[in-house]
This record gives sequence, C-alpha cells and structure tokens, in this order.
Amino acid sequence: VQLVESGGGLVQPGGSLRLSCAASGFPFSTSPMRWYRQAPGKERELVASISSAGGINYLAESVKGRFTISRDNAKKTVYLQMNSLKFEDTAVYYCNVPRFGSWGQGTQVTVSS
Repeated sequence: VQLVESGGGLVQPGGSLRLSCAASGFPFSTSPMRWYRQAPGKERELVASISSAGGINYLAESVKGRFTISRDNAKKTVYLQMNSLKFEDTAVYYCNVPRFGSWGQGTQVTVSS
C-alpha cells in the first residue's frame, strides 16, 4: 500500500489549495478514503471522509463550507479542495485508507500573511 500526498504549500488567508493523494497497491475503487491533519502540538484530527463511490461521509465542522473531498477512481487519486483558508488550517495533511490502516508521508499546508 502506498499513498503519496502532494499540493501543499504556503498560501495567504482566504486563498485556496488542492491536495492530491495518489494511491497504489490496493483496490482503490472499493476503498473509502480519509484526509487527516495534524497541527503543531496537537493531535491528528479527521478532516474529511469519502466512500468508495464518491459520497462524502464526513466533513469536520471547522471546514464545512470551505473544504470538499472528492476522488477519481480511474486515476486512483483522492483530493481535498481547500478554499477560504484560515491561519488555523496550518497543519500537515495526511491521506489515509482505513481499510488497511496505511498513511502517506503528509504534505505541509501553511496559511500565513
């Protein structure tokens, strides 16, 4: 199982980023996927979850209306579109496949003026 996140970076408040997680080594199209994040000094928290068919199962209250999760099963990729970014969104963002308990290496998102 391999998960490779990309798309992080430095962005100003109010800006947007789209994170990608490329998956391999497991049946992606039948696997629910999740995005987590971990801010400095805080525990890792679940941000969003998507079913194998693309239905959004969960969005954290703190990101509702700003973030959305989606997937492309043909490309074996899950996305996290982040709009209206805030300082408090600064964290390392991780892709996860709960079915196999596997994690990517994470991608840093820094929201700063």
